Amino acid sequence: MDKNSITGLLLIFLLLIAWTMVTSPTEEQIAEQNRIRDSINVAQRLQDSLTNIGVRPDETVKPTQAATIPDSLKALQLSGSFGPFATSASGTESEHILENDVFKITFSNKGGYIKDVLLKKYQKLVADEAGEESKEALHLMEDLKNRFDYFLPVGNISTGAVKTSDLYFDAQKQGNSIVFRAKAGPGQYFEQKYTIGDNYHIDYEIQMVGLDNVLRRDAESIKLNWVNYLDRIERNTSYEKNYSTAYYKPVDDDYDYCSCTGDDQEDVDGQRIAWISHSHQFFNSTLMSEGVAFTSANLKTQMMEDDNKDMKKLETDLMIPLKHQGNETFAMNWYIGPNKYENLSAYDNDLAYIIPFGSGIFGTVNRWIIRPLFDFLSSFIGSAGIVIFVLTLLVKMVLFPLTYKMLYSQSKMQALKPRIEKMGEKFGDDAQAKQMETMKMYREYGVNPLGGCMPMLLQMPIWFALYRFFPASIEFRQASFLWASDLSSFDVFANLPFEIPFYGAHVSLFTLLWAISTLIYTFYNSRHMDMSANPAMMYMQYFMPVMFLFFFNNFASGLTCYLLFSNVINIAQTLVTKNYIINKDKVEQELSDYKKKPKKKGGFQERLEKAMKEQQKIQAERETKGRKKNKR
Repeated sequence: MDKNSITGLLLIFLLLIAWTMVTSPTEEQIAEQNRIRDSINVAQRLQDSLTNIGVRPDETVKPTQAATIPDSLKALQLSGSFGPFATSASGTESEHILENDVFKITFSNKGGYIKDVLLKKYQKLVADEAGEESKEALHLMEDLKNRFDYFLPVGNISTGAVKTSDLYFDAQKQGNSIVFRAKAGPGQYFEQKYTIGDNYHIDYEIQMVGLDNVLRRDAESIKLNWVNYLDRIERNTSYEKNYSTAYYKPVDDDYDYCSCTGDDQEDVDGQRIAWISHSHQFFNSTLMSEGVAFTSANLKTQMMEDDNKDMKKLETDLMIPLKHQGNETFAMNWYIGPNKYENLSAYDNDLAYIIPFGSGIFGTVNRWIIRPLFDFLSSFIGSAGIVIFVLTLLVKMVLFPLTYKMLYSQSKMQALKPRIEKMGEKFGDDAQAKQMETMKMYREYGVNPLGGCMPMLLQMPIWFALYRFFPASIEFRQASFLWASDLSSFDVFANLPFEIPFYGAHVSLFTLLWAISTLIYTFYNSRHMDMSANPAMMYMQYFMPVMFLFFFNNFASGLTCYLLFSNVINIAQTLVTKNYIINKDKVEQELSDYKKKPKKKGGFQERLEKAMKEQQKIQAERETKGRKKNKR
């Protein structure tokens, strides 16, 4: 063999050594391969053992069969499903309690989750078949179908992840804290810690110690699945349904929510989430991140049937970032309690917006005008009903300048009524000609027939705001006044033996009195108004209060109480202003003086008069064509 051949062989030998060193697996890869091989062997031994005792691999082990499975095989089965958490996958469920002056929390060691929350300062009304109401304890998150599961991405197991609801945690209570720990081996565990204070706030954190080699390296997050069945806890279920849903707050965006009136799904992918709230009409269970945010969320809401004991099913998937460190903690906070504005606004993270005061101008009026005013009045007035009356009185006082202008305009029209009636005799049944001359007379004497509408329009934002305020404010919940036992729901003066469509099976006396007072107020005002040109308006104004009986019978009695007070004050203001404040002689003199003044062209009334003339012309042309057609 020559020198060149020897050199070539040496080079080939060195290349083989280098190739072997480069392609040989690392210690971690060898350990991973051994772990996979061991898992396969365990699964195969488990499959063979189950087959030997008559259980197919795809068949669930029955209790009678489980009794025949040796402990060693049970350990193999748990190891195949739970991996290093197999030792925590068996045990006995036990309950543990933390409580303070406002709530009592019951935890389960199976899953280490909140099983029930008793709110000590609140109750729910329950009616029997005869309509008699009684009070019961109020619980949140108590439904046995609820779930609060972390999916731990453990490698080399058949299920792909370990659910914490399948694990039995070791529980250790220390003062006002409780720690739940699921062990995965020496110095390895998944821990949940809850700490309560003196209110509805709970400090909550999860800690993963020594799990960096247990959890899959390719997993970037841990999924938290939270399922919450909302119970029916209010008298007015229709209100409760429409004010209960799931809310969420992206870190860099405004809060949002799922539909309140139907099934819905919101996939908030790619946005960091600050909090998720499962909210009733007056209570909520909210999970907030502290510091590091949730990386994404998916929310689902499902409406239940009317005969279902549950009202809604809320389900949320949250993704918690995973750093694969030997010891990592994710801090959170719980708020489980009433939707009280001062409690929620203290978090300074828009959580107070879950109170459904409304959006836009109506929500602004409720949050920054009506609510602070109500809180101020409630600080020294004990009855919520009296507060509503004082609130109504204050609103009427603020709007009285506008009301005075409206009543003064009505007084002018009242003074013109004899002239209009006398003028109307000339035209007989010609309604359009009569209306034209009436508008001309209004312009001649400087009377605006729409002058009484402006105060009504300016009050509309307040009315719409109060429409949302009463059923959203927990301060009215179960607050009684006169015959009403709950100002946040409809008042029941009498139960009917049958249900009237669009009305209900009860009589709301506040609604009935409001409708009657509206009819009285309408009758008083219409006596001085000329409606001969449009008789339909006369009947319509009496028809509307009757319709309101059906529309408002199931509304919050706080609102119908406010509307009744508003009508009573309106009637009092009208009688006093027209009879004692407005000088009728002065009104007559003002009309006469205005008639003598030279009139400017243009203006709303002149445009209205011109439009009416055009309409009259069109109507005359149609009548002429109709007569010609009949002659043919």
